[in-house]
Amino acid sequence: MEARSKVASCLAIKGSLIEETYAVFRGWDFAASKTDNLKRARQENTIGAKSANWAQNVSWAVSRRFDPAGRDRPLVELAKSGGDREVWKPLLLYHMTRDEFLVRDFLVNWLYPQFTAGAYRLRAADVMPYLQGLTTKKGIDWSGHWSESTSERVASGLLRIAADFGLLQGLHAREFASYHLPEQSFLYLLHVMMEHEANARRVIDAEDWRMYLMEAADVERELLRLHQFRKLHYEVAGSLAQIKLPAASAADYAKELC
Repeated sequence: MEARSKVASCLAIKGSLIEETYAVFRGWDFAASKTDNLKRARQENTIGAKSANWAQNVSWAVSRRFDPAGRDRPLVELAKSGGDREVWKPLLLYHMTRDEFLVRDFLVNWLYPQFTAGAYRLRAADVMPYLQGLTTKKGIDWSGHWSESTSERVASGLLRIAADFGLLQGLHAREFASYHLPEQSFLYLLHVMMEHEANARRVIDAEDWRMYLMEAADVERELLRLHQFRKLHYEVAGSLAQIKLPAASAADYAKELC
């Protein structure tokens, strides 16, 4: 059966929720269930919500996006340890886009091409043709009928998410920021990607790097730099490449960061 991707407006409109998610994970109790953790976060208002409705919205988004007891556990452990937010934020983006098709597709297949084309100012109106084009793509489940107003809110939300993660700057007209993926974030992402793809060349060429405005040449330059400083081992011969990482897994590397 062909895999399908769900396109929904709600999560894009709710936004990145970076600080709220960090606060929820900061007080996470692995001995308790996800439901109980989120209930306690609402009751204690660890996110500083100004209304019960907003606290409920955050709780719903965190529940929808993450599996703290499973594949997203390293992200939670890093927040619990009080890790550097600037290192943690790119990891949050990767984890939240594993199932959040719209945000990932927007970053990889719309924002990155705009970046490489030298686009200067981006507005919600510029995103609208991209959203309209999704309706004609195969393998996509469209969540309900979007009004013009909903589409505009989604377009604004997607640009705001990119700005929250430091890829864009500005308010009404967004411009590309001078973004650099932190070294520790880069190494964590390498560990994650190589757990799912053993071929180093495919990892270097992976579309995931486009979420951070990086192309394969940028990835290779960073690999060579880290190899020079003995933070990993990287060998390349023609089209063949080999990467040896400092930890056995992304979870182990996250524990080192903690």
